Amino acid sequence: MIERHLARLRARDTIDEAEEAAIRSAVAEFRDYPADVTFIRAGELLNHSTLLLDGFVCRYKDLRSGQRQITELHVPGDFADLHSVTLKRLDHEVMTLTPCRVAIIPHDNLARITEQFPHLTRVYWFTTNVDAAVHREWELSLGRRTAIARVANLFCELHTRLDLVGLAEKGSFALPLTQTDIAECLGLTNVHVNRTLRELREMDLVEFQAGRVTIKDWDALADIAEFSPAYLYPDHRPI
Repeated sequence: MIERHLARLRARDTIDEAEEAAIRSAVAEFRDYPADVTFIRAGELLNHSTLLLDGFVCRYKDLRSGQRQITELHVPGDFADLHSVTLKRLDHEVMTLTPCRVAIIPHDNLARITEQFPHLTRVYWFTTNVDAAVHREWELSLGRRTAIARVANLFCELHTRLDLVGLAEKGSFALPLTQTDIAECLGLTNVHVNRTLRELREMDLVEFQAGRVTIKDWDALADIAEFSPAYLYPDHRPI
């Protein structure tokens, strides 16, 4: 059940059999959630972390007015809240955007991993650093990229991340999100997202239809976004 997670780790570094066994044995239970369920609330005390096995999850924050900003998307293989191991309480909510299956890993089990497997500890530390890099790139999009560049960068990023865990092929990947979800990721209105998607389609760069993204011209899309995968640190190297 955790093969996507192992693929994500092994894309960056070697995970040996003992480390894999430690990860598998750390899982206490599996849970299934329907779409649109906030399963972690800001401020609540946490004693476990959640590993996403299937579906899409987001971190988000709301204003009193009801306006929502999604601050990160999680894809299968990601921990949604590994940072809760040390923080214990989060400053944001975590919600399913689609039906999801997750693995629950108690913090005590993760603590044992840090004590017994120093290399695996560094690998998990690395993944939280990548999360921070994604946040910085999204901040750049929100602050400086145009609407079309924001959408282009999001699609390039998600393709790269999903490809690492075997969920993208030939420039195409499943993205069962609504235009509202995309708008809340990018700080745009639904109308602006709809117009931007139409513009990308008319430029023959991207099709987003029936929950699937098809990138027709990667180089041109990446150029609009000024996208480089460097901030995702996708290369395999010792950590």
